[in-house]
Formats: sequence, C-alpha cells, structure tokens
Amino acid sequence: MSAETKVKRNEPRTRTAVVVSRKMDKTAVVFIEHVVKHGLYQKLVRKRSKFKIHDPKNETQKGDVVLIAETRPISADKHWKLVRILRKAVQVEEAKL
Repeated sequence: MSAETKVKRNEPRTRTAVVVSRKMDKTAVVFIEHVVKHGLYQKLVRKRSKFKIHDPKNETQKGDVVLIAETRPISADKHWKLVRILRKAVQVEEAKL
C-alpha cells in the first residue's frame, strides 16, 4: 500500500449538512440527506438524519450548508461540531404588513 492510499485512522468523520434550526445558544440542528436502495422493492429512497452540532460562536443561520465533524460528547445530544460554513443561506426580508 502506498502512502496516498492509506486511510488515516485518527481523523474524525466529516459530513456536509444543512442547518434547519437555530433556537438554542451555541447549538444548531442540522440534517444530512442520503439516498439508499430499498431492500425489497429496489427503489431509491431519501433518508434524513438530524444531529445537534456545537456552534460556539453562533455563526450559522437557518439554511446554511456546513461541514461538521464527529467529536467527543459535548452534552447528552451533541456529538458533532461545526468545522466551517460552506455556503451561507440567502436571507429574504419579510414584508411588513
């Protein structure tokens, strides 16, 4: 095995996710969507997994695409942390009625 093809063992798993909620301090809720094939019917089905991530600077907004990495348990529900924001969400101001 050459040096380029070896898998690094101590690197945390990373995923790309979309922020769906920002109602907590230093925490964001994200979802990861992936496509799997149904076992019986062989149809492609979309699955979503929701995670709470640690965002210490409160810099994410709803709709942002972020890169997250697995980390030690920060709380009972948080096992992922924010690495960086890949794409900011476009914010449209609501019309005042």
